[in-house]
Amino acid sequence: MLELLPETARIETGELTLGGLRASELANRHGTPLLVYCERTIRAQVDAYREAAPGALVVYGTKAFANVALLRLLAEEGVGADVSTLGELAFARAAGIPGERIVFHGNNKSEEELLAAAEAGALVVLDSPGEADAAATAGVRRVLMRLTPGVEAVTHRSIQTAHEESKFGLAPDAAELEVERARELGLEVEGLHVHVGSQLGRVDESLLALERALAFADRLHWTPRILDLGGGLGVRHNREEELPSVAEFVGPLVERAPEGVSLILEPGRSLVGRAGVTLYRIGSVKESGGITYAAIDGGMSDNPRPQLYGARYEALLANRAGELPSGVYRIAGKHCESGDVLIEAAELPEPRRGDLLAVPATGAYTLALGSTYNGVPRPAVVLVADGETRLIRARETVDDLLRFERS
Repeated sequence: MLELLPETARIETGELTLGGLRASELANRHGTPLLVYCERTIRAQVDAYREAAPGALVVYGTKAFANVALLRLLAEEGVGADVSTLGELAFARAAGIPGERIVFHGNNKSEEELLAAAEAGALVVLDSPGEADAAATAGVRRVLMRLTPGVEAVTHRSIQTAHEESKFGLAPDAAELEVERARELGLEVEGLHVHVGSQLGRVDESLLALERALAFADRLHWTPRILDLGGGLGVRHNREEELPSVAEFVGPLVERAPEGVSLILEPGRSLVGRAGVTLYRIGSVKESGGITYAAIDGGMSDNPRPQLYGARYEALLANRAGELPSGVYRIAGKHCESGDVLIEAAELPEPRRGDLLAVPATGAYTLALGSTYNGVPRPAVVLVADGETRLIRARETVDDLLRFERS
């Protein structure tokens, strides 16, 4: 189980520790559910990208989890931000990330978003016919062209982004027309963008997308200054998953890229996914139809990935981490949905009310996809390092939920 947890995770005197802090101490101080990020793990992942792609601009896929403190931490390491909305841009700017390290995406950018991207000096990715005109009108100067290379990644259909029916980017003929129009308008078309999907377990489709992008450039008799190869490298959520390392995934792409072309990489999940652990307090434990349920104080409102993508997680009892499993238990959330099940079959010591459940690899696309379903406020988030903890997102309250109501 430790291989799924952050680099600083340890079992000490029968209890899980993260960043030198006991899980029970974190839960008692900040409450549960609680999303805990390990600073060392994030910095190590940045180092891995730097080593695999020297000189490349790495921009964090902000949609994995938009948080000013995490963005500042990444900015300290020279990482920029990949944003796709006005809100994500605001997070990046609040973190002090300069425009030259911001890439602005979006398949339906508003005039307001293009104006904000222009003001920030961001690199804008053209994604649809006529967007060059809208970008030029907004004052955008630097652009990439997002190519839809017709590549179907081996991942969940909902997170494939480069197949022929994708809502993202333009097929080669349409992309050629948009590049021509952008040049007519005086935009600096600096290069191409391709991205095949998320939670990727192999590099093959990304290499194929790169080959098709280079073929497209050859067709236009053009040597792009920049190639943005997207992100998408997955993280392990359970011990059965086998995934390439950063070097194994990025290395072949770097080797195939032409000399003299600047690369941009857009990792999100692979920067912060393993760094995150969610702590829950167990409440009711009961048997139903031969299944023993252990209910937690969160669920699909803070991690809807099992419902959206069939994601399979593992767990351990953080306060009894030294005990051997005694059975298989179904981890249910507290929401009024039969489908609110976080883990179908978790091997655990017999859970008791008050136990602390730790779920690894929850740093990406969990709270970012969260909601306040059933009027459940979203959890707090902390960053841990060297025995110190820092609150980086306050726990919501019921008063926060009522703040927008009008009677």
